[in-house]
Amino acid sequence: MDVIATAQRVLALLDLTELGDEATDDDVVTLCERARSSYGNVAAVCVWPRHVTVARRELGAGSPVRIATVVNFPEGMDTIDEVCAQTRQALADGADEIDLVLPWRAYSGGARDQAGAMVVAVRSEVTGDHLLKVILETGELITMAAIDGAARMAIRSGADFIKTSTGKTPNGASLEATELMLRAIHDLDPQVGLKPSGGIRTLDDAVAYLAQADEIMGPDWASPATFRFGASGLWNALVAVIAGTDTEPDEASY
Repeated sequence: MDVIATAQRVLALLDLTELGDEATDDDVVTLCERARSSYGNVAAVCVWPRHVTVARRELGAGSPVRIATVVNFPEGMDTIDEVCAQTRQALADGADEIDLVLPWRAYSGGARDQAGAMVVAVRSEVTGDHLLKVILETGELITMAAIDGAARMAIRSGADFIKTSTGKTPNGASLEATELMLRAIHDLDPQVGLKPSGGIRTLDDAVAYLAQADEIMGPDWASPATFRFGASGLWNALVAVIAGTDTEPDEASY
């Protein structure tokens, strides 16, 4: 394995993330600088809705780095009307991608139609070249059957991507969850993407998820259009490899 080439591949699939509770405008400016560094462009930056305008200002119109933001985040307990309003405002502010937290508590409690209705409603707001990613919060769904069911429901309801986690709960991404998610994508719509997120901090972590995707979906499937990593600290680890230094990641991964 060419380690540097692999790190560059992962970097191009990264949603560089700043979702710290105390994140400031200056933090987002720094994030955008990293997103377009000499080491290569990431796929997107992912920021709070309050920071979308800052990211748009910093990246500029027509930037190859997309802007993602979060709605119904992190608890997944807002109403459909509230989440649709959040989505409309984020898109008006310049977001390219919406990361929607599935109402996973409702789903787990048996209100699956309610959870699906939110995905359908937000899908109706996210049109054109904009993307809808649905966060399943797989670490809280407990059973493999629930993860599989949530993944398939999200795809059938119009998700462009399915994402593991918010990074705000104790349990983030796992290979067990992403295997089920990839098999759902394989069965239902190979154009839907996967976004592992939560606890992915090293190149070895990332390589394990990519190897799984290559095995299930084929070696040419994973690209920024179909595969993202949701992380912040991972950028540091990748740059350390590309630059040939021993720097360790020093940020949380969300």
